[in-house]
Amino acid sequence: MERKAEVKRKTKETDINIYLKLDGSGEYKINTAVPFLDHMLSQIAKHGLFDMEINAKGDTDVDFHHTVEDVGIALGEAFKKALGEKVGIKRYGHAVIPLNEALSMVSVDISGRPFIVYNVKMPKEKVGEFDVELTEEFFRAFANSSGMSLHINMIYGNNLHHIIESIFKAAARALDEATSLDERVKGIPSTKGKL
Repeated sequence: MERKAEVKRKTKETDINIYLKLDGSGEYKINTAVPFLDHMLSQIAKHGLFDMEINAKGDTDVDFHHTVEDVGIALGEAFKKALGEKVGIKRYGHAVIPLNEALSMVSVDISGRPFIVYNVKMPKEKVGEFDVELTEEFFRAFANSSGMSLHINMIYGNNLHHIIESIFKAAARALDEATSLDERVKGIPSTKGKL
């Protein structure tokens, strides 16, 4: 069975279409009208080996908040849908990724219980036109809609671009590990029998 999903999300603020294939090769086409977000989402596709197409339109004339948050919601829904019953997945994933002076750690549990711990202290407020607080908003929306527990820790760093990119790359690698199939896992990886 191919693990893939299509999600459409339309509100008064955004119009989003997402295609996701978990067992991909890192191919992507991303256009959210938020260039820095496009760059970060491409890291998830490339380093998680997910095939992704994302097209989003939003009220970016107001600010980027609605678009970033709603893309997080829709991408989380796509992961949840593509994972299906979660039979045979590893469930847990962890990555520590450097980018120059920045080092970030992300841990994932595909538990069915959404939660986020976000231990990131940004030294400034913006990367170009992108408000760095939107990084947390994206991952919070993603965790809530996907039903995953995410622990995101910035170990150190000075350059905002490097910090955020190391977080997205670590998330990609952790998601790749957690969503991977393991032939040793029989059924659902939980003593409850359900995730």
